[in-house]
Amino acid sequence: MIMEFEEFYKGPRGIAVKILNRIERTDSYLDKLLDVELKSDELNDLDKRFLTELTHGVVRWKTRLDFVIEQFCKNKFAMQDPNIRNAMRVALYQILFLSKIPHAAAVNEAVEFVKKIRGQKAANLVNAVLRNIIRNLNKLPTPDHETDPVQYLSIMYSHPSWMVKRWVERYGLYETEQLLSANNERPTIVVRANSLKTTADELVKLFEERGIRNTRSKYVENFIKVGHLSKIYNLDLFEMGYFSVQDESSGLVVKLLDPKPGEIVIDLCSAPGGKTTFIGELMKNQGKIIAVDKYEHRLNLVKQSCERLGVENVEFIPKDALEVDVEPADKVLVDAPCSGLGVIQKKPDIKWQRELSDIRNLAKTQIELLEKASKLVKNGGVIVYSTCTIEPEENIEVVKEFLSRHPEFKIEDARNYLPSDIVNEEGCMETYPHKHDMDGGFAVRLIKVG
Repeated sequence: MIMEFEEFYKGPRGIAVKILNRIERTDSYLDKLLDVELKSDELNDLDKRFLTELTHGVVRWKTRLDFVIEQFCKNKFAMQDPNIRNAMRVALYQILFLSKIPHAAAVNEAVEFVKKIRGQKAANLVNAVLRNIIRNLNKLPTPDHETDPVQYLSIMYSHPSWMVKRWVERYGLYETEQLLSANNERPTIVVRANSLKTTADELVKLFEERGIRNTRSKYVENFIKVGHLSKIYNLDLFEMGYFSVQDESSGLVVKLLDPKPGEIVIDLCSAPGGKTTFIGELMKNQGKIIAVDKYEHRLNLVKQSCERLGVENVEFIPKDALEVDVEPADKVLVDAPCSGLGVIQKKPDIKWQRELSDIRNLAKTQIELLEKASKLVKNGGVIVYSTCTIEPEENIEVVKEFLSRHPEFKIEDARNYLPSDIVNEEGCMETYPHKHDMDGGFAVRLIKVG
């Protein structure tokens, strides 16, 4: 279908529909589809920013958009052609969430697009539904909060109901609403000043000379928030290796590992390399990092980052982490594959691609990786196990399962390395978007005592 109408997917709105169609039809990730389109010369920088806003916005708010359209669409909305559904979603996202876009422009673009692809009758339907919504903007229907609060939160904050139900049972209604709201915020870009080439103070000065507004992280030294800067990777300072883009929660994991110059450190799940390069910076290129990843093309991303940043003490092993056979190291980082439910703000499509069963299935892999790490660390050495999820089955329950089999390991309190307000009662790092204004994540420091 995409190829059939390729000529009509023009401009940011048309390309947005094409991307959204593909997400519906396949398991493709939004960011990968978007990256392909952003490399095209057909769009200027303004259009590229608009395309990113539209695609992320529609995916982020999909359930709420659909609920509103369904109330005004006499013909069953779900039965419509994907082009019609996604053109209406793109238009309604602009109407509800983008105040600088005139309503008429959003409607007209959708109507003209649908007319070209599906004819006048379909275009008339789109026009009628969208204009009716605009006339009723001050009294749009909402689900009943009292009768079914989970459904209300699921629709109004656009998250799968199974996910909302879990979080309500764990956190209660109020805190779940705060979490859902934080997940729907546009993500803030955070960078890490590269201590091998500059300092955070110098980088702040260079940002300000370029008119880039910034604030220092209150949690991690050398980390700087730069808002929603869309061309961060095009800056000369990035090419020069003065900084990396890395969330604070990811940086905190490395601070918990506490790598020292001269040590041997294994990063079992290295790609795309944010933690590997931070480890290298803290080790001041002294000692050795063994960076492992199953896929060579992903490991090449780590190599490229190391070259750009001047990290020179890394050995690369393109191999499945469970099959690695090297001498025991001082420290091992297991940044485990996980459901990613702590990074929904950055990757809104994750919430629609995950199922409850994924959480349980991933825990098996996570245990296996910890078991492998236990064989790769010296006596007296350290394993840091981390995820970018907030689900207990992938976090503390994995750790408890591992400790039940390995009495030679014990948890060292993360407060020895990290601010106390991101450390839970069990001594593990736990971060949340709504509490700490960073990605949700988990990390634990395990000492091999005998």
